Amino acid sequence: MAFPNRPDAPELPDFSMLKRLARDQLIYLLEQLPGKKDLFIEADLMSPLDRIANVSILKQHEVDKLYKVENKPALSSNEQLCFLVRPRIKNMRYVASLVNADKLAGRTRKYKVIFSPQKFHACEMVLEEEGVYGDVSCDEWAFSLLPLDVDLLSMELPEFFRDYFLEGDQRWINTVAQALHLLSTLYGPFPNCYGIGRCTKMSYELWRKLEEEEDGETKGRRPEIGHVFLLDRDVDFVTALCSQVVYEGLVDDTFRIKCGSVDFGPEVTSSDRSLKVLLNAEDKVFNEIRNEHFSNVFGFLSQKARNLQAQYDRRRGMDIKQMKNFVSQELKGLKQEHRLLSVHIGACESIMKKKTKQDFQELIKTEHALLEGFSIRESTSYIEEHIDRQVSPLESLRLMCLLSITENGLIPKDYRSLKTQYLQSYGPEHLLTFSNLRRAGLLTEQAPGDTLTAVESKVSKLVTDKAAGKITDAFSSLAKRSNFRAISKKLNLIPRVDGEYDLKVPRDMAYVFSGAYVPLSCRLIEQVLERRSWQGLDEVVRLLNCSELAFTDMTKEDKASSESLRLILVVFLGGCTFSEISALRFLGREKGYRFIFLTTAVTNSARLMEAMSEVKA
Repeated sequence: MAFPNRPDAPELPDFSMLKRLARDQLIYLLEQLPGKKDLFIEADLMSPLDRIANVSILKQHEVDKLYKVENKPALSSNEQLCFLVRPRIKNMRYVASLVNADKLAGRTRKYKVIFSPQKFHACEMVLEEEGVYGDVSCDEWAFSLLPLDVDLLSMELPEFFRDYFLEGDQRWINTVAQALHLLSTLYGPFPNCYGIGRCTKMSYELWRKLEEEEDGETKGRRPEIGHVFLLDRDVDFVTALCSQVVYEGLVDDTFRIKCGSVDFGPEVTSSDRSLKVLLNAEDKVFNEIRNEHFSNVFGFLSQKARNLQAQYDRRRGMDIKQMKNFVSQELKGLKQEHRLLSVHIGACESIMKKKTKQDFQELIKTEHALLEGFSIRESTSYIEEHIDRQVSPLESLRLMCLLSITENGLIPKDYRSLKTQYLQSYGPEHLLTFSNLRRAGLLTEQAPGDTLTAVESKVSKLVTDKAAGKITDAFSSLAKRSNFRAISKKLNLIPRVDGEYDLKVPRDMAYVFSGAYVPLSCRLIEQVLERRSWQGLDEVVRLLNCSELAFTDMTKEDKASSESLRLILVVFLGGCTFSEISALRFLGREKGYRFIFLTTAVTNSARLMEAMSEVKA
């Protein structure tokens, strides 16, 4: 069953305007090179571009051939070359090599680089170093909000997580501030704003600056969205590290949802072809099962198949006129539904096969034990066995990180033994990955007697010295403690259940983890909304190491209608999971809110581990 909206639930804003804006701006940039041109597109911009402007639109604006930006010489014979790329050094070297090859061959052409979502000074420096700065014109396509669904916007910046939370690189903060500014320009000012985390604080302050500079634009506008919530991913790593069990999350964990669509291989389509399926609210079958716990999905799909069969069977007793109506009005819809139904049934069967092979039940049991803090020794031996059997390097890392964060760091003996076993099993090239995980606070070792070592206490002095700026960011994680147990107690994240937890009729957000755990990020949002501020949550905020980084900004609410005050934008910096989205959709249904999600990218445990890994799969 899909979550039906309460009759009093507010309407969602129309985000198709964001697509139109992005398309118009891109066309404007392309037309600045009049005449025929070839377009070189970076691989990870292809899917987002496809959602905004397909090939036929590009052809209408005289794009002749499309090429992928890759490490080989371009075969284009066109006189004008246009490059649509992310602001990365390697892309600049690629453009420079093409321009220099042309110069050597005595060819003159026009070159234009369009950076998305913004241009960085470092890129222009590279062009200058390579001696081609004067030959290339640069522009930016400020495209940073892609509507993946009616309530989900993505910035499609998966690198945000590693850049900021590992490298301490703040270059994307401006992109976030610009995106928030665009939303408040289009949908009116946001009366109430809450945030937690260092990255959040910086994005918020920069966004406020932009608002002040263009104060006139939103003045007098009625707000459409009543509350905005900004949240750093490192405030809650635990949720992102857990296995997902709602249907959409499982599809993402199993097949990888990319930019709102998924490629189902022959094992799902039961043919020799793969099928690309767009997963959003327009897919009626998917929309009804996306937020469901996986155990309910099969029952729902088989019931749906029976209903569909019954509708087909109605034709038997029809006369010619009724038959004509049936074919013209209903048949197409039934066929479409039938096709979608068989795809999702295929996907479910494929997930079941993969998960039984993996012994999914045992894995989930271990995760729940870690979350609740029971049988830690058994869980540790389970992880060791996982490593020794070489099940999967990313899975083993994820379980070690979950153990570390829930236990506030590993005792030195366990840390050394797990690390040694891991490196022996998967290879010494993973050594740097351990250093990354430690720096990000994902996999840490408890200090002897659990006091900070001399070096770390020196560093923590630096941490409190705000002038230390970037050093602070890079080292803050050394002094970071997860305090998960204490936070879990304070916020009641592990529900007490008498008897079985009913997953068919969930009573709280814990259903997204089979009733074992309420996502910390979602519980924080629920609590702050109830209180309309962080007051009364001081102890939790202190345990999250965010005391000076949690803020509430209440501007005038008088212009906001009661409907807009029930519309809440949640911004995840560093990625958000489908489990969190499902949990908040559930909360919205219970409390009469509607949530809209804006994330730097959709993430899951595997993507989180890949971002930290120095070994490319």
